[in-house]
Amino acid sequence: MPDLPVLEAEEQRILGSLLEKERTVPASYPLSLSGLRTACNQTSSREPVVDYDEQTIERVARSLKDRGLLRIVWSDSGRRTLKYHQVLAESLGLDDDERAIITVLLLRGANAPGELKTRTDRLHAFADRGEVERCLARMAERGLVRVLPRQAGQHDARWVHCLGESGPEPTAAAPVDRDVVLTHGPEARDERVRAAYDAVAGDYAARLFNELTGLPFEGWLLDRVAAHADGGPVVEVGCGPGHVTAYLAEAGADATGTDLSPGMIEEARRRFPDGTYEVGDLRRLMRPTTSSGWAAVLGWYSLIHLAASELPEAIASLARPLAPGGWLVLGMHAGAEVRHVDTWFEQQVDLDFVLHDPLFVAGLVEKAGLVDIEWYHRGPLAHRDETTQRLYVVGRKPA
Repeated sequence: MPDLPVLEAEEQRILGSLLEKERTVPASYPLSLSGLRTACNQTSSREPVVDYDEQTIERVARSLKDRGLLRIVWSDSGRRTLKYHQVLAESLGLDDDERAIITVLLLRGANAPGELKTRTDRLHAFADRGEVERCLARMAERGLVRVLPRQAGQHDARWVHCLGESGPEPTAAAPVDRDVVLTHGPEARDERVRAAYDAVAGDYAARLFNELTGLPFEGWLLDRVAAHADGGPVVEVGCGPGHVTAYLAEAGADATGTDLSPGMIEEARRRFPDGTYEVGDLRRLMRPTTSSGWAAVLGWYSLIHLAASELPEAIASLARPLAPGGWLVLGMHAGAEVRHVDTWFEQQVDLDFVLHDPLFVAGLVEKAGLVDIEWYHRGPLAHRDETTQRLYVVGRKPA
């Protein structure tokens, strides 16, 4: 076994990111400087989250190259672009299972065996927790990992790599203030949301109009909605450029779309001229003119700018105009943070995205009087560069 390299935090993040992306997105590997920066700074599967600039990435990568832990090569096709390729796994003689564990420990610090079983799933398929523990024991004999003393209240031992300081163990996260978006009042927040979506409407529509072709789960769920409606009236509140409403209409639903943004409604009408799209506020949803209630109401990523304190009434407002047996379907970002963006689709905006806890949202759907609650929680899709977990909740109004 060669002497282990001692890696600083930035070196650990760069090598861990390269190890991960070599397995999860091989078509994009080796990574460009921009791709490596994005991999290092992504907010999912990283602890802590960092914000390295390209100068830092380039400086640290060249240091790793000088140490024989990384290669910098030219792209073999297209533009002449420098690409970054890790050789840590080769230098340490890591087997596939060992490599998967080292990758997660470099990217996320201390982990228990059960966490490693879950978090290495895309890197190596461990049969069970026992297989992870046997791999850790083998790696410990080689000096690659070590177990931490168990702290009070911990039910499981935690492991770290031996390639440098792993940093402090994660502490309990501070409570998230999901009402911070209302600092200047709901009217000011609504205006910021409207202005942001008006500003990006054209680029947003061009980028996402056919996104459902790459989202099999979402397509399955929307097909269920259309089948349940059975030709009855369906409304999508917060319809954006109208592609989800159009999908439901093509599947046989009598679908209507509403959105707070006039710019988005203009895009929807232009792209889907046979559909019905109107400017409207989801919190003031009325019953359809052709029926006593909606067969389904979709809040498809339309509640993602609301504060936690606003969700109960917003969800209740969407449930009230449902017909007996009608479905409420919500799509949201799941998590425990509020993300602010200043630039979106290359436009200057002032926009906050609120990530909510799945159980909290499902509980509010139940409190709104709906039954047969279903909820689905999926991780981000790497091929779409997603950085958030996704939540879908379905509830039925009693007959």
